[in-house]
Amino acid sequence: MTYCVGMMLERGLVLMSDTRTNSGVDNISTFRKMHHWEISGERIISVMTAGNLATTQAVISQLEERNKAPSQRSNSLLEAETMFQVATIVGDLLRETISSRAEDNGPRAAAGTFSATIIVAGQIAGMEPRLFLIYPEGNFIEASFDTPFFQIGETKYGRPILLRGYQPDMSFEAAVKLMTVSFDSTLKANLSVGLPLDLLVIERDCFTPLHERRIEAGDPYLQAVSEGWGEALRQALDALPDYRMEARAEAVSG
Repeated sequence: MTYCVGMMLERGLVLMSDTRTNSGVDNISTFRKMHHWEISGERIISVMTAGNLATTQAVISQLEERNKAPSQRSNSLLEAETMFQVATIVGDLLRETISSRAEDNGPRAAAGTFSATIIVAGQIAGMEPRLFLIYPEGNFIEASFDTPFFQIGETKYGRPILLRGYQPDMSFEAAVKLMTVSFDSTLKANLSVGLPLDLLVIERDCFTPLHERRIEAGDPYLQAVSEGWGEALRQALDALPDYRMEARAEAVSG
């Protein structure tokens, strides 16, 4: 499984992904799920993938090939005029790849077996930073400040934290802290999501990563956030009103 989050802020974009893939409890591997391309002063584009590993690797490989020689290839992300066109290119490629894999594996193969979803984020000079969620069918939706973040993969454990903590004007540092808590909760709840984590911060009108790093197991910041969040939850629980069973018993008997 996978967990990836793309978040839109007033200052730009913050992306985080895990790196675990598994085909059963005895076949666990680490693969990068976050990739980005940039042209200094012109554009930065990032994608995060979840789903069938063969499908997502095929999509990334084809994007890489197109981007290496954009003047000789059609549908390069480095030649698209808008981020909407970028999302369209990725969506079309994802749909075609899933369909091709299903056809290659015969009539009994279901397209869902090769399914994948992708988050696309970035900015092209002169335009706003944009964030898209691309479905296996190739269609997509765009984030707004009403729907300011997208998740793919194992989303349910970390979503409540993002919903409660997100603010559009929060700093990049606060957003990374919020995401770290979301990932820590997911890591503890689901073994199919695992370290290391990849982090990318894209500042508005800055067409190179403002901050990029890999968070490994034993990372001091991750450990501090995990321990601090656990202790904060225990203190918050203790501070809530106690439930009185005797009061309930009195109400029933009355």
